[in-house]
Amino acid sequence: MNKRKTWLITGASKGLGLTLAKQLLAQGYQVAATSRDILSLESALGKQTEQFLPLAMNLTNEQNVAENIEKAIQHFGSIDVVVNNAGYGLIGSLEELSDTEARDNFEVNVFGTLNILRNVLPHMRENKNGHIFNISSIGGYHGGFPAFGIYCATKFAVSGLTESLSHEMKPFGVNVTLVLPGYFRTNFLSEGSIVKPKTEIAAYQNVREVQQNHLEQINANQPGDPEKAASVLIAVATKENPNLHLFLGADAYELAKEKIALVTDDLSAFESLATQTSFE
Repeated sequence: MNKRKTWLITGASKGLGLTLAKQLLAQGYQVAATSRDILSLESALGKQTEQFLPLAMNLTNEQNVAENIEKAIQHFGSIDVVVNNAGYGLIGSLEELSDTEARDNFEVNVFGTLNILRNVLPHMRENKNGHIFNISSIGGYHGGFPAFGIYCATKFAVSGLTESLSHEMKPFGVNVTLVLPGYFRTNFLSEGSIVKPKTEIAAYQNVREVQQNHLEQINANQPGDPEKAASVLIAVATKENPNLHLFLGADAYELAKEKIALVTDDLSAFESLATQTSFE
């Protein structure tokens, strides 16, 4: 892969996005990086240069997204790789999360991704080249996490649209990768990065236990190294015909296998009953 190709990374002021941007810049790639707060972005990665373009982007405002993508194209001449990384976690039972809290999570995690895609795909189709990485989560494949129902729903949506997108882009020579990470040691579970319900329901003790475990025990002890994850993404981007699904992390692989086994068992359990539904 030509090291002068341009990457667009959303949510690049922290976490995996920041780690990836740093590695790419160090390796000579051109990077357009977005964040809601351009000051935090510039503090982490520096001011604008010929190689680096920081962008203040509101993913939920499609006009703002369109303007920033056009800025990146004007600055670099093209966008070759897109990493839809921006998003946030929402923790709480389905019953206690308000309609606003749930919709806000979908606005960023799902519709923010769609806003990027709608505005970058015409450019990639015209060039008949490109690579899109949509960052989902192992929670977008395995939903067995009490307290993460809405977050998992947003990531299942990302997974579904990415699988469809991969088929839509084949005629145009655009590669698509669905990334399903496990637990990586970023600030994803820290205060300020994950949203809790404004109104908690006392009956959901199991949800509170999961919430406490994630915020106090798993946070800062995740097994995954974001530096290694970023290196994997860069390596996959060099492949000519990469596979669609990228489960990232040993824990993601174990959870994926667990889900496959569960679905296999369910298929077997209901097969004789559920397949007798065709017209005679």
